[in-house]
Amino acid sequence: MKVNELVGIKKIRRILLIVLFGALSLHLSIWAIQAATAQRLKKVEKSMAQEPGETIKINSSLVAVPVSVTDAAGHPVRNLTAGDFQLEEEGKTQQVVSLGNPGKTPVEIALLFDITGSVFDLFQFQRQAALRFLKEALKPNDAVSIFTIGVRPKLVRSRVVGVNKAIAAAQSIQPTKQATSFFDTVVEAARYLGKTAAPGARRVIVVISDGEDMLSENYGLSDAMKELQRFDCLFYSINPSGPSIRLNKISAKGQDGMVSMASATGGAAFLPEGPEDLNEMFGRIAAELQAQYLLGYYSTDERPDGRFRKITVRVPRQPGLRLRARQGYYASKT
Repeated sequence: MKVNELVGIKKIRRILLIVLFGALSLHLSIWAIQAATAQRLKKVEKSMAQEPGETIKINSSLVAVPVSVTDAAGHPVRNLTAGDFQLEEEGKTQQVVSLGNPGKTPVEIALLFDITGSVFDLFQFQRQAALRFLKEALKPNDAVSIFTIGVRPKLVRSRVVGVNKAIAAAQSIQPTKQATSFFDTVVEAARYLGKTAAPGARRVIVVISDGEDMLSENYGLSDAMKELQRFDCLFYSINPSGPSIRLNKISAKGQDGMVSMASATGGAAFLPEGPEDLNEMFGRIAAELQAQYLLGYYSTDERPDGRFRKITVRVPRQPGLRLRARQGYYASKT
């Protein structure tokens, strides 16, 4: 073999070795990057894992459904599991998971005080009852915001964690004899919870009012119901006016509106016999929140159409139980 040919073969071998070495180095680099990335992901997942007492982190596509369950005597039932529930969306069965033990998931409460003329005489009594409710219902990680219902919605205490600051804010509220922007305030509170509530917390609006609306400029009952459902808020109301409201069409209409909002969201509308029963009504709300289930599911309908979807929840094996849950939700548009 000629010298020139030997030189050429050696050059080719050298080039092949360089190429093979480069390919091997590239492969090792890619493997190292993938390994490092996997390690980082594990660290992120570990850091996101829920520790005892922390807020549950919920994926935005998960539908959360707070459910209150009582027996025939009205006592909370606490011993059910996710497998006991049957949940349907638009008639189609969904796979249900539990998002925490009954009453253990954090609560974000918006407390709405009616300071208008229709409840002026009862204001001091209802405020004291509300303060006792905050002390009974709130756990250390729960949060409160406070609104007043008057000529216009007013946020008098922005979101705060801990009961003492909330109580101080409530004690500073004074009644007036103004007209009422009831629905405007409910909408404002629902949107505020939607913006400020911690992920995974139950969003609860508690209203102390007769529900009479004389002045809302922007929203009515249907708007308030839609916003409550859009922002996943439970609606509770306590009407301090008592059964005498049935003698007045405006008062009856106000109470009926609060019943509709409570039914749509899985809450309750209370009508005590008299002011002396306010403490009992607040106590029932506190007990319910402390025994409430939070269920969740990923809808089998993945269309981002923004439409309202009806939900039904049952406990088939115990038909004698009484359930209250939200009637539906609005799908994401994205």
